[in-house]
Amino acid sequence: MPEPAHPPPTSSGPGDADASPDAAHEVEFPSLTLPILPAREVVLFPYTLTSLVVSEPTDIQLVGDSLEQNRMVALIPVRSVDAPRRKSDFFPYGCIGRIVKMLRFPDDSLRILLRGVRRARLMRLRRGGEYFVGRLKPVEAAPDESPETVALARTVFNQFYEVITLSPNLPDELQLSVYNIDDPGRLADLIAEQISLKFEEKLQVLQAVALRPRLELVAAFLNREAVILKASSEIQSRVSEFFSKNQREQFLREQLKAVQEQLGQEPETPEVAELRQRVEGAHLPEAAHEAAMHEIGRLRLMHPSSPEYNVARTYVDWIVSLPWQQTPPLCVDLGRARTVLDRDHFDLEKVKERILDYLAVLHLKEDMKAPILCFVGPPGVGKTSLGRSIAGALGRKFVRLSLGGVRDEAEIRGHRRTYIGALPGRVIQGLRKVGVANPVFMLDEVDKIGKDFRGDPASALLEVLDPEQNYSFSDHYLEIPFDLSRVFFITTANLEDPIPPALHDRMEIIRLPGYTHLEKRQIARRWLFPRQLDAHGLDRSQLLVRARAIDNLIRRYTAEAGVRDLERTIGTICRKHARHIVEGEADGCTRTVVDTADLMSYLGPPKVFPDVADRRRQVGVSTGLAWTASGGEILHIEATFVPGKGALMLTGSLGDVMKESAHIAWSYVRNRYRELGFDPAPWADRDIHIHVPAGATPKDGPSAGVALAAALASLVTGRAVLPYRAVTGEVSLRGRVLPVGGIKEKVLAALRAGVRMVLLPKKNRNDLDEIPEEVRKKLRFELISDAAEALELLLEPPGVQSA
Repeated sequence: MPEPAHPPPTSSGPGDADASPDAAHEVEFPSLTLPILPAREVVLFPYTLTSLVVSEPTDIQLVGDSLEQNRMVALIPVRSVDAPRRKSDFFPYGCIGRIVKMLRFPDDSLRILLRGVRRARLMRLRRGGEYFVGRLKPVEAAPDESPETVALARTVFNQFYEVITLSPNLPDELQLSVYNIDDPGRLADLIAEQISLKFEEKLQVLQAVALRPRLELVAAFLNREAVILKASSEIQSRVSEFFSKNQREQFLREQLKAVQEQLGQEPETPEVAELRQRVEGAHLPEAAHEAAMHEIGRLRLMHPSSPEYNVARTYVDWIVSLPWQQTPPLCVDLGRARTVLDRDHFDLEKVKERILDYLAVLHLKEDMKAPILCFVGPPGVGKTSLGRSIAGALGRKFVRLSLGGVRDEAEIRGHRRTYIGALPGRVIQGLRKVGVANPVFMLDEVDKIGKDFRGDPASALLEVLDPEQNYSFSDHYLEIPFDLSRVFFITTANLEDPIPPALHDRMEIIRLPGYTHLEKRQIARRWLFPRQLDAHGLDRSQLLVRARAIDNLIRRYTAEAGVRDLERTIGTICRKHARHIVEGEADGCTRTVVDTADLMSYLGPPKVFPDVADRRRQVGVSTGLAWTASGGEILHIEATFVPGKGALMLTGSLGDVMKESAHIAWSYVRNRYRELGFDPAPWADRDIHIHVPAGATPKDGPSAGVALAAALASLVTGRAVLPYRAVTGEVSLRGRVLPVGGIKEKVLAALRAGVRMVLLPKKNRNDLDEIPEEVRKKLRFELISDAAEALELLLEPPGVQSA
C-alpha cells in the first residue's frame, strides 16, 4: 500500500497555531494527534529507515495499537534514559514515522523497522491509556533558491562524494542515490543518517528546520569526517608500508641464510653470538650444554621480532645464569659454628648438637648428602631466625621460601614453556638468586600448604626433599636435571599433623618447645631489649628495664610459647620513651629506669590473666593439661548432675576424639562402681553434663582422658579433687594410662598456673629429661600406669567431707 505524502490530520485546535523560532523558514501543515514512542539515543530523519528494539510493556502496547490503526507513530527523542513523565522530558522536535515491518522475539520484545515521513514539533502531550499521545505540528523548510544556499548544497554534495570514496563502510551505490536527490533538505537528512555522528549532533540536524542552517551543520560534520578518514588512510598506509618492509627484509634474510648455507657459513647475529659465548664459558653440565646449544640453533633461524625468539632467548638466559657447579669451599670450624649458634639463640641445645654433628661428619666426608631438617614448634620460638644462624655457622648463603597458602604445583616445579610468561619454580629461582648450588634453603610454613585443581604442592616437594631423588630434580620449565643434593634444606611448621605422611617421612623432625619463664627473661635481656633500643634510636644510657619489670611483662602482658609478643611489648616501651624525649618530658642525657610500677603508664593495664590451679577442694572439678600451637595450657574440667534420662552431655567446643575420651572415661568409672564405692541405680533419672571452658576455644585430643575420669569419679563418689594437682594422659576402657605428647609445654603451663603436683603417664618418663632442672625442682611428678593410681592421688580419701 503506497504511503501518503502527508499523513491525514485527525484533529486540530486553536492551540496548534503556536509560532516556532523558525516560523519564517517553515511551511505550515495542519496539526495531528499520534501516539508518542520515546526514543533513547536514537534520531529518525524523514525518508530514512531506522530499526528499533521495543522492550518496555507500554511501548509494546503502543506498537500493537498503531499496527491495528494506521501504523503511524511519532518518534520523539527524550532527554534522559529514565521513563518520561511530562512534556519537558522530551526534546521539542521529532519525526513522524510509519511502521514498515515488525518482528516479535521469544521474550515478547519487538524489533520494528520505521520509515521517517515528516519532521514534527511536539505541541501538547497527554496520557492516552498506558502511553503518551501528543499533538504534533509537521514542519518543513521553506524553499530557498538563493545563490548562497545553492552553492552550499553543491558543497555538501561534493564533500559527501569524497567521504564515500574515502570510507570503507559506505557502499559505492550510495553515490547514485545521492546523485538522484534534488531536494537539498532531504540530501542533508540522508547524509546525517549515513555518516558517523553522535546522538547530540544528529539531534542538532533534526531540530534545524530551516534549510541553510541545516546544510551548514552537515557541511561542518562532513568536513570533520573527511579529515578523520584521510588521517586514518595515511596511518593505514604507513602500517602497511612497515609490514611490507619487514616482510621484504625477512625474505632477503632467508635468501642470505640459504646462500651462506651453500657456502658452508653459519649466519649469526651479534646477540646470538654473545649467547653462544656465555654458554661456552659457563662450564655447564652436558645435558644443560646440549639444551642451550639446541636453543641457540633455533634462534639463528628466527627473526628477532618473532614471539618464539624471546621465549628461546629467555630459556637460554635461565640455563646460563643457574649455579650448576658453583659450590664455594666449606671451612669446617666447629668452634666458630658453636659460637655463632650460641650468639644468636639461647638454649635450643638439641638443634645446635644436630648441626655440630653434621659439621663433624662433613669434615670427614665432604661429599655427604645434606640432611633435611624440619623444625616444629609454636610461633615465636625462633625457627626462621635459626635457619639464618645455621647458614652463618656453616658459612653458606641463605635463601628463604614461604609456603604458606601455596596451592599451585607450578610454584615448586615451574610452568612448562608452552605457557605465555612461563618461569621456573621458586626453588630454581631461589638458587639463581643466591648464585650457589649449596645454600641453606629454608621452606617456611610447610604445614600450611594447600591444594586445589592446579595440583598438590606437597607432592611436588617429595622429589625436592628426598635425598635419593633430588640429585636429578627436573623443573618443568628447564626440563634438565638439576642437582639439589648439595642444598641444606630446612623446613618449619607449627604443627606436625597437617604435614602429609609421605612428606613427613622424608624429613628429620626436631621439635622446638616453648620457652620457660627464665629462658624468656634471658632472651629479653640479651637479645630483645638491645635490638629494640637500636631500632628506636635509643641506647642503654637512656633507658633501662629492670629484671622484675621484665618478669611482670612476661606474666601479665604476654601469653605465648615464644617471644614475639614479648619483643613487641618491649618495642612499645621504647617508642613511648622516645616520644617522651622528643616532647621534653624525659631527659635524653639521663637514664630512665622502668620498674614494675611504671608499666601501667607505658602499656596500660595488664592484658593477660592466666589460668590458675584451683585452690579449693571441689567435687566434680579436675585440672587437665593441654598442648596447643602456642604452647601449653591448663584445662578446668567440670562435671555435674542434671535431671534427665542417664545421658552424657558434652559442651565446650570439644572435638570428636575428646568426646570419645569422655565416653571412655564414663564407661570406666561406671564399670568400677564397687571399687569406688557408689551406687549407680539413681542415675536412671539424671544426666551428667561435662563442660570444658572456654567454650569458644576448640579442643580435641585424647590426653584429657584421665582428667575426665577424675572429674566423673569425683562427681559420683562425692570425693573432692585435691587442689594444686593436674594430670595428663589417655585412658583406655580397662583403665590403662597411655602416653601423650607435648609434655614439656604442659609442664610449663602447670608451673605458670601454680600447680604443685603433676601426674604423667609412666611411659612418658623419658620426656622429663627435656624439662629444665629449674622447673623440675619446683614441681612434684608422679608417674602413673593405671587410672586407679591417678584417682588415689587426685581424690580426697573416702569419708572426708569437702568444704
